[in-house]
Amino acid sequence: MKRPAHLVVLNLPTLLLALFFSLSLALPLSLPIAAHTQQQPPHQLFGEGDLKLESGEVIRDFSISYVTHGKLNDKKSNAILMVTALGGNHHRIDFLIGPGKALDTDRYFIICADAIGNGFSTSPSNSKAQPRMSFPKYAIRDMVESQYRLLKEKFGIEHVFAVVGPSMGGMQALQWGVSHPDFMDALVAMVPLAKTPAWSVAVVEASRKAIMNDPARKDGNYDSPPEKGVRLWRDILNLLSARTPDMYSAQFKNGIDALSWMEAQETAALKAFDANDYIFQTWAYERHDVGTTPGFGGDTAGALASIKAKTLILTGTKDLLNPEFEPLEAGKNIKGVRMVTISPGTVTGHASAGGFNPADVEFLNREITGFLDAVTEGGKKVN
Repeated sequence: MKRPAHLVVLNLPTLLLALFFSLSLALPLSLPIAAHTQQQPPHQLFGEGDLKLESGEVIRDFSISYVTHGKLNDKKSNAILMVTALGGNHHRIDFLIGPGKALDTDRYFIICADAIGNGFSTSPSNSKAQPRMSFPKYAIRDMVESQYRLLKEKFGIEHVFAVVGPSMGGMQALQWGVSHPDFMDALVAMVPLAKTPAWSVAVVEASRKAIMNDPARKDGNYDSPPEKGVRLWRDILNLLSARTPDMYSAQFKNGIDALSWMEAQETAALKAFDANDYIFQTWAYERHDVGTTPGFGGDTAGALASIKAKTLILTGTKDLLNPEFEPLEAGKNIKGVRMVTISPGTVTGHASAGGFNPADVEFLNREITGFLDAVTEGGKKVN
């Protein structure tokens, strides 16, 4: 039986654990994990009842997690939806949110939604009805539809000003433009993919296999993180593919010093990590293609050409997780798209959208602010 939609605030122990887990996966991994402060908006859940998936399966008793920043105006014309990266949560682009920043809370109402399976929204780690490996596989389009329901059913929003996201969030943003082309004025996709290429599939498969082949995982029925697998996962995904050789050269004058740093990063991941959540999200990640949206018959270029929103795509030089050639090629099919390389002349790769490099943070705030100002005519369209 479908549960009525409702709103609750996450309890503190659950909040702290999930926050630690999600931030430990989000780029950059060299920074201390931030604690949630009393000054930040409360984490909330919206119950959507059963969430029917594109596959025909159902996530039972589904709740989507979110936080909001700013105030929704009377016309409901100033809403921006922020969507999250692989393993990340609604804190993922805090460096862009706040007064005077690109997502200016004095102007916009920001809804930061957590993706299915990230440990905040209903996930293998917290589902009582379908725990662990009994959880159904889902797609990135299912993430989008859960967010669509949140906007319409909880907030009564029929149109948002923009959808913004990094990495897998950028993949969701582009999918939003295909699935609901009239629902937004603008899209901002940072280091995204429109169709996951073989390289990215290989990276997430290697990182997933590192976890799944650890006997301590017990086929998903572990009581504590499978340590050997998680350490290797951390190295493959976050410390190799999400960074660049240039970054290591700049950070370590003596190359051997990277080993102790890597061990510290691995240990931090062990303190709060749910391997099953990650595994399910990577299954969605690697199978993504906007061209398989119903009605497009696998035509990726045609799906991208259907996007009506003003679109900004930001790529990272030498991105070793989401290779820049893919979004550059995808952008050729989007009418009027603005393609921008993050901090030209630097080589921070996928981490360019991570929020740790001050130059990249300044660049992203400046470029996104200018883009959104142009779309809103200096704010006139959202006032």
